[in-house]
Amino acid sequence: MNYANNHNAMSQYAQVGNQSTAAFANPHRLIQMLMEGALEKISKAKGFIKNKDIAKKGEHIAWAISIIEGLRVSLDHSQGGEISKNLESLYIYMNARLTQANLENSIGMLDEVTDLLLDIKSGWDAIPQDVIEKHANSAAGQTPDSLAKVRI
Repeated sequence: MNYANNHNAMSQYAQVGNQSTAAFANPHRLIQMLMEGALEKISKAKGFIKNKDIAKKGEHIAWAISIIEGLRVSLDHSQGGEISKNLESLYIYMNARLTQANLENSIGMLDEVTDLLLDIKSGWDAIPQDVIEKHANSAAGQTPDSLAKVRI
């Protein structure tokens, strides 16, 4: 098996692993996974800028924008109040900066979005486990449609 085939097989294996994890993850973990995915796509885009692979850079930035947009639309303003409104504004800003970074091949702008996303993620990661479990248990009695929105 050559490198290309081996790399393709490993990518498919990782994708199945991610899908399996997502299928059994609680809403809190799903948000963490989305943030991790966006950070990974931004990091790879930086590498593609450095290697002058503009097509792949654009693909990864577009993917990061899509993930961040998914985070934005998952906000529940009826439960999240001012925090969810602030997060929505920040997600919109990050996507605008990613779009600009794509146009200008700007690693600095990608770093700015990475820093902002890491700040949000660190707050999300700091939520105590008992709060996560309480939320997961209260959500267990809800319908799948009502679980589509993550309560932030």
